Amino acid sequence: MDECKPKIADELLKMQEEPLLPVEKKLIAWSLILGVALLVVLAWVSATFFTGQP
Repeated sequence: MDECKPKIADELLKMQEEPLLPVEKKLIAWSLILGVALLVVLAWVSATFFTGQP
């Protein structure tokens, strides 16, 4: 019964590589920029408002 089912690994090997579309590249770039910017904001807020001084 399992012999009839194609295996995922075999199907992945058969697939052709597709290049990223320009809009996908823009989404990746914006996501990385937003992530880095939010990390900077989080670090600033943490250092400004939540200092460990008693």
